[in-house]
Amino acid sequence: MPKPIRVLIDGTPLLGNRTGIGRYTAALAEELASSSHVDMRAVAFTLRGWRALRRVLPHGVRARGIPSPAGLLRAAWLRAPYPPVELFAGLTDVVHGTNFVLPATFRACGVLTVHNLSFLDYPEELSRFDTTLPELVRVSAHRAGVICTPSTAVADLVVSRLGVPEDKVRVTPLGVDPAWFTARPPNPDLARRLNLPSEYLLYVGSAGPRKALDWLIKAHANTPSLPPLVLVGPGHTASGGRVRTTGYVSEADLRSVMAGASALALPSRDEGFGLPVIEAMACDVPVVCTDVPALREVSGGHAHLVPFGEIDAIAAALVEALEKPLTAGTISERRAHAATHTWRRCAELTVSAYRAAAGR
Repeated sequence: MPKPIRVLIDGTPLLGNRTGIGRYTAALAEELASSSHVDMRAVAFTLRGWRALRRVLPHGVRARGIPSPAGLLRAAWLRAPYPPVELFAGLTDVVHGTNFVLPATFRACGVLTVHNLSFLDYPEELSRFDTTLPELVRVSAHRAGVICTPSTAVADLVVSRLGVPEDKVRVTPLGVDPAWFTARPPNPDLARRLNLPSEYLLYVGSAGPRKALDWLIKAHANTPSLPPLVLVGPGHTASGGRVRTTGYVSEADLRSVMAGASALALPSRDEGFGLPVIEAMACDVPVVCTDVPALREVSGGHAHLVPFGEIDAIAAALVEALEKPLTAGTISERRAHAATHTWRRCAELTVSAYRAAAGR
């Protein structure tokens, strides 16, 4: 049996409340930790709190930290491949930048995950801490031996926008935990705690500009026949009695909230994958989302696709989704499609990327 490949992953997304990238990193870490082909460790790039990484990693996985603010490290890595991450975390075969940025390395090969590239067209939407991200991603992409993307749509953009060879990019689609397929609607205690109505439309995600919630909220306000809209995720503010917010919820609670929804709405201007789409299919919940490349790819013909920004179109699609319940045949097809997306497959494809980067 080949010797396990030593991998150091960026575990920083595991700290704090986990949105899409955090959930990807957590699920990948769980699968890698159980793989006989990988000897995995994790590192956090944060001056304070990196020790908390030990508590959120799979059992037995070693944690390391770099005692420097992430901003200083990024500034240094933008100029030169220094300081190498092995200086703090020890020797390894592969370093995996799970969140757009590849740390500088001494001898290790680099693998980089690029989740989307929307910030290239909208740099003004970046926070003051991320203004160098576009250039840092370009530098990281060219330093990496292999680049992983969650969808073919993003892979195509990485090749065309970052100018890297096509054979350097691997698609590693995200997965759905099996628990989503047996999720049940919220019990009375959870519904009361989150102030959920008996019927509701659901949005899952952050409140950033890329998510483009404004036109969904306008469409909802213009269509009184639609049930209340519930926004799940960080940064949301309610805009009236028919729009409610829950803030961040755990994945266990999210499964129940999703299973109880009348439909999921995802009005994003751009997505790298669109994990809630697949999770809604696993819960037998209708999906209405924008007709953008990644969502078109991931939904696999099982969602109501609408042109971005067309208020009347998304309102009509939501009404249709509610008035025409899913048939048994459609439910079976959607579940089968969702079931092809597993975290085990994501991890296997990622390990293949590690071996390719390391020349094994």
